[in-house]
Amino acid sequence: MSEKLISKKKPAYPISNCLSNYLSEQGRNIKIPIFYDDLLRFQGAIEIFDNEGKDTLWISCYYAEYERDEIEHSLKQMYSILHSDGSDNIIPYLNIDSIDFCTFGNTKPFRVKVRNILNDNYIFLYIKKADASRIYGLELEHLLSPNHINFLVHKDTLIEEHISGIPGDTFVSNHIKTLSEQDKRALAKEFVKFNERCFVRLLADMRSYNYVIVITQDFDRVQYRIRAIDFDQQCYEGNPKVYKPQFLKENNAYVEMTLSVLAKESIEQYEKEERSLLAKRATSERERLDDLVKCMKADTISTPEKINELRAALFKLTKDVNFKKSKNMGELLSNGLDFITRNYINENPYLIK
Repeated sequence: MSEKLISKKKPAYPISNCLSNYLSEQGRNIKIPIFYDDLLRFQGAIEIFDNEGKDTLWISCYYAEYERDEIEHSLKQMYSILHSDGSDNIIPYLNIDSIDFCTFGNTKPFRVKVRNILNDNYIFLYIKKADASRIYGLELEHLLSPNHINFLVHKDTLIEEHISGIPGDTFVSNHIKTLSEQDKRALAKEFVKFNERCFVRLLADMRSYNYVIVITQDFDRVQYRIRAIDFDQQCYEGNPKVYKPQFLKENNAYVEMTLSVLAKESIEQYEKEERSLLAKRATSERERLDDLVKCMKADTISTPEKINELRAALFKLTKDVNFKKSKNMGELLSNGLDFITRNYINENPYLIK
């Protein structure tokens, strides 16, 4: 089902002046003497295999000696800006252990392993071609989800912090069958909330390998959170089903588990809870969210055919005339958030109105 629902190749959309100004105001824009294209000048590469000998579709790159020092210094500067105050004080204590290139997918990212030589702790950075869709997706995740997102933009280059967790498909293969009933219910609850969150904020293509499972040990139980790690399909597709992970065949194991451990009433309760949380976040981040959506409304991030398809589907679902009047994806997103916020306010008798 997934292949029919999701466009096989989504174009990359340029960053508009409005979006660039917004990123500058939020401290996301940086100046640094390296671009994504600079990393493409590797002299050779070695294929990377996993512990079972399978091709990971990543290759380890090496560069000419006269270029490597400059590239590594710039990458250390990126780390300092992303994780510290941007000064050069910590650069002597950093080492670039590897620069890997992914040969699969739309973004073809570079993965950079940065290690602190004093304690051997390391993190990964991802360097990608900047795409307006992805940047809108990252910002909306930061504003509307329970997750903090750390990223920077340098002209047409995007730098993202690694999001830790077990890939959704790996979790299905290695962990889901061994979960206790309590853990299955906890994970199912999170899947319902994740499903609703993606739909309201119009984040598509959440197949199991595009999100991770984050496990936190509480004092008497294990807590689960599902975090998106791919934001390329923000506000692009026309079919509303593509914005709900439950309709993607790669998520069948999560859907089956959810239906087996949660009653229909519980699912509806968790959906309502998540819509309420989204309404609260949208309200508390109103000023910043308005600035972002203003850029989306003036931007081109989808096609007229997909906009028309989604507009008709959302109007049919909600009967809200504002969807019918929407001219672009920015307006559809804005009206969706307004719709759940109005419902939250109208249905909550304890709010002071």
